[in-house]
Amino acid sequence: RCSGRVELYHNGSWGTVCDDAWELADAEVVCRRLGCGEALVAVSEAQFGPGSGNILLDDVQCRGDEDSLWQCSHRGIAVHNCQHKEDASVICAGTSLVNYCFVSNASLPAAKVLMHNLFPSVELLVNGEDMCSGRLEVFHNGSWGTVCDDGWDMKDATVVCRQLGCG
Repeated sequence: RCSGRVELYHNGSWGTVCDDAWELADAEVVCRRLGCGEALVAVSEAQFGPGSGNILLDDVQCRGDEDSLWQCSHRGIAVHNCQHKEDASVICAGTSLVNYCFVSNASLPAAKVLMHNLFPSVELLVNGEDMCSGRLEVFHNGSWGTVCDDGWDMKDATVVCRQLGCG
C-alpha cells in the first residue's frame, strides 16, 4: 500500500497523475497522506504499469507540506498533455525497496541501479523463487559481488532478511 501508481478519486471515478514535473516534494505529499512515512522516490514513466481512465492532474508542483495533491499547483483537473505511459508513482519509506524492484517487473540491472542510488551500501537477493530468496549480492567499491558461505549461519541470514524487509 506504500508504493505504486498514484491515483486520485474525482467525480465518482479513479484517475491518474501525469509525471510531467513529478518530483520528490510531490511524492512527499502522497506518502504522508497515505501514512507511509517519507518519500524515497518519485517514480515516472508508468513504472508500476499504466493506468486507465482519466488523467486527472498534470504538471503537479508541490512544496511538500500540502495535505493532498489537489492543494498543489497543477494545470487544472483533467487538463493535460499526457498518455498513461507517463503515469506518476511513488515509493515511500513504508515500502520494501525489494518489493518495488521485483513486483514491478523491473529488470535486474535497473533494480540494482535504483537500489544503489538510494542506498550506496546495499544487499540484494537474485535468482530466487521470489523477492525474499536467492543468492546474496552486495554492492561494494562500485560493483556487485557475492558473499562466500564460509561461516554463514542463521544469524547472518536473519540480518539480511530483516534489512530487505522480508521478515
